[in-house]
Formats: sequence, C-alpha cells, structure tokens
Amino acid sequence: MEKRDIENELKELQNKLDTLKQDVQGDEKKAILPIINQLEESALSLKAELYRKITPIERVQLARNPNRPTTLDYIKYLIKDFVQFHGDRRFMDDEAIVGGVGFFEKIPVTVIGHQKGRDVKDNIKRHFGMPHPEGYRKALRLMQQAEKFHRPIINFIDTPGAYPGLGAEERGQGEAIATNLYEMSTLRTPIISIVTGEGGSGGALALGVADRVFMLANTIYSVISPEGCASILWRDSSKSGEAAEALKIDANNCLMMGAIDDIIEEPHGGANEDHLKVAANMREKIRIALEELSQYSIETLLEQRYNKFRKIGQFKE
Repeated sequence: MEKRDIENELKELQNKLDTLKQDVQGDEKKAILPIINQLEESALSLKAELYRKITPIERVQLARNPNRPTTLDYIKYLIKDFVQFHGDRRFMDDEAIVGGVGFFEKIPVTVIGHQKGRDVKDNIKRHFGMPHPEGYRKALRLMQQAEKFHRPIINFIDTPGAYPGLGAEERGQGEAIATNLYEMSTLRTPIISIVTGEGGSGGALALGVADRVFMLANTIYSVISPEGCASILWRDSSKSGEAAEALKIDANNCLMMGAIDDIIEEPHGGANEDHLKVAANMREKIRIALEELSQYSIETLLEQRYNKFRKIGQFKE
C-alpha cells in the first residue's frame, strides 16, 4: 500500500473515531473511550513513522500543498496592525509579492513575502507566486525603507521561481534579482528569511540574503525544481524523484551544508494540517533570532552576514 493511501485511511479512521466520540453516551462512553484513545495513539504513532521515512520527492509534494499557510496567513497570525504597501514606484504593483509594516510582539518590523493564491483566479492574479521584476523592486523599496527607520525585516519565501515571461525579461528580471542580492548584503538592519514552501532558484534567493535563514521542516530550497533538473540531465521529467534526491533540496540537507541556520518544526502531515501550531513554532524562532541579532552592532552584523554566505559551498577533498 502506498504512503498516500495509508494517510487517507488514517484520516478516515480519525473521522470515524471523532464521530464515535460524539455518538456514544453514558456508561457506554466510559467503556469505549479508553479504546478510542488507544486507537488514536496508535494512529498518531503510525503517522509519525510514516513521515520519518518520507522521500525527497514526497517532501516536494508537501511543500507544494495548496493548503499550506501563505505569507498573508502568517502575517495574520504573527503581525499586529499590519499595513500593506503596494507598487515599485516604477511600473506596477506585483501581487506575487506582498509587503508592509506592523508589530511583531511590540517590535516594529517590515514584513515581505511571496504570495500564492488559494484558487485558480487568485493564482492567476498572483502569477502562482512567481514575481515579475516589479515585485522584487517593491520588496527592495520596503527593505530600504526598513533600513531608514531601523526596523528589522522578516521575509517569507515560497515561490517556484521568478516569472519567466517575455515582459518580465524585457523589464529586467535578472537585473532586479541581482540588485536585491547586492543591496541586501549591506542593508544596515537585521534580516530574517524563512522558507515556508518552495524556495526556487534566484526567485527565492532575492529575499534570502539574511542574517538568519530558516526552513520549515517540509519545505525545499534549490537552484532548480526536480522536474527541471530531470528534464535537463535525463531529458525525462519522470525521473524527478531521482533528481530531488540528488539535489539535496530538503531542510535537513540544507542545514547540514550550511545553507540555512535552523529548521522550524511542522506537524507530521505538513503545515497545512495545523496553521496555528506552525505559526507558534515560527513565532518562537523569530523572537529568539531578533533577540540575538539586536545584541550586535551594525558593523558586526554586516561582517557576519558576509562571512555566512561566503562559507556556503566550501568543501574539502
């Protein structure tokens, strides 16, 4: 039986147990309740074991789950009095990136992130979370404003990559991403970036040059998608599972290679199963990071940021 079938059967079992809890009454409930609790514990253990053995390509599928929390969801859970800003002051407002200001535990912060849609109409409006150059220029405008007013920056990363259309290329897609990388490396304010779903190529890295980079447990961070890699190497996208394993795109591998600083835990079935729990885990990680970063002078912060990214990719034979 495949993992997805087992997962569906566990969900069906849980629904039946919930219904049984509501239906039984009185002495019958006293007799049956211990059995129900034992069955629930067994189901949870089986589910935990199931996700301990998850493959890289299954991790990709979890990262792409359309019901995962989006940037606007995390803003709702974590940021108080959020005010969203629009436009890059050059061409248009790109809704694949949202950003604004608010308060994280009474600390004024600037928050920016990729935004996917919940349905077809919303996804089309937001280019499926793939920003045009205007999105990256809007993000940089907000980050430079944060620097001016000494506000820490919190970035949420969730994109398959930058939008590959002709118009985006004509208006300087590569230049916009490169400018963000350059400018973020010397921004004189703390930056925290969190991969919340897909971290695809330069489209993700344009929000990823930070003092602390975190990944949720079931997310991916890679130069290319497994399907794209398989199409190039083997000219066969069906080999995406092999590509996902070779790319080492999961959070554990990224942590081991020094590409990120830590992992934020999720429920076994993914962040889509409990938005509030994931947000609570994220809140704690952000709070600790801000406390740590506030202790450094700006010069020390910039030096550490520089060294952090220079070390990525170093190896010994």
